[in-house]
Amino acid sequence: MDLSYSPEDIAFRDEVRAFLDAKLSPEMSGKVRNGQELGKAAHDEWHTILNEQGWLAPNWPSEYGGCEWNAVQKHIFEMECAQANAPRIIPFGLTMLAPVLQKFGSDAQKAYYLPRILSGEDWWCQGYSEPGAGSDLASLKTKAVRDGDHYVVNGQKTWTTLGQYANWIFCLVRTDPDVKQQEGISFLLIDMDTPGIEVRPIILLDGTPEVNEIWFTDVRVPVENLVGEENKGWTYAKYLLTHERTNTAGVGYSQAGLSALKRMARAEVSNGRPLIENPHFAARLAQVEIELMAMATTNLRIVSMAAVGQAPGVEASMLKVKGTIIRQEINDLARRAAGPYAMPFASESVEGDNAPIGPDYAGPVAAQYFNNRKLSIFAGSNEIQRGIIAKVKLGAMG
Repeated sequence: MDLSYSPEDIAFRDEVRAFLDAKLSPEMSGKVRNGQELGKAAHDEWHTILNEQGWLAPNWPSEYGGCEWNAVQKHIFEMECAQANAPRIIPFGLTMLAPVLQKFGSDAQKAYYLPRILSGEDWWCQGYSEPGAGSDLASLKTKAVRDGDHYVVNGQKTWTTLGQYANWIFCLVRTDPDVKQQEGISFLLIDMDTPGIEVRPIILLDGTPEVNEIWFTDVRVPVENLVGEENKGWTYAKYLLTHERTNTAGVGYSQAGLSALKRMARAEVSNGRPLIENPHFAARLAQVEIELMAMATTNLRIVSMAAVGQAPGVEASMLKVKGTIIRQEINDLARRAAGPYAMPFASESVEGDNAPIGPDYAGPVAAQYFNNRKLSIFAGSNEIQRGIIAKVKLGAMG
């Protein structure tokens, strides 16, 4: 196993850096670096820039418009984008739905939806979680009843990220209530403009409506919007979640966050000296840096495996668990470093102007800390992932 970059890899890395220098505006990277909210227009702009470069869909086969990078190239691109503070690509269409359509969708679905995902014409959201179906996703209750050439959908989805922007949603629905839970689920593509759909924002602590409730009341969905076979949706859902979990580790984003934390700790003062020299804070900072270095090496091992055609198994769960723990620890240390300046909501201002309360870097710290508590829950909670690891690895040993 070779964990060093080849000359070709280094040349590719330099090409990515040159592209980011030329195309990523200081304004956009500054907003990402400072934790400021990016609206739909900014995400659409970066989506278009990457699509014009041909770098929007590194995971896609070239026949569908992807750049077909190898595992090492994808790793390099993700790391460089994170270090440059580029916006994260909205994953729902590109890295979650698209692989499902490419593997299980009909020819008509591939021909219609995949080009629209690339162009940005369609903005997708994910209809998985429900009030009573989170980590236990198979217990979902949203129903789809066949009525001629349509399914009639009734139910509710929740925690739908950026659903207020979406014009399409991919949904898990129950099409057979009389069989084992996992065997009665189907995968539907639903136009958000269909009568009977209501989007209700869920306002977070920082005042933003990042997530939503989606209500379905007698929503009629054409049968041709069924992906694959009826009642086989659980298979497609698990396939999608594998892609989601692998993307959740966020090694590059943790490294960028650690660099920002170090800058903050050098600027903040504790007992007359920079906070980074405080023994207790420095010990925690060193510990998280060591763990991040170890995870980065593990990530490279998995990349090396993928480069020779070995598909990761429980390694995706391992990265998901450790990656989210590290990112939450970095958020916690940043909150502690900012001290009382981290307390105000990001939306609050001084005497009505837009000036932050305290240093610029302190404004988004609390919002990031609270928001990222979700990292250990979504894409299958860390408790569920530990169960998977134990079952596969310890079960095989026993």
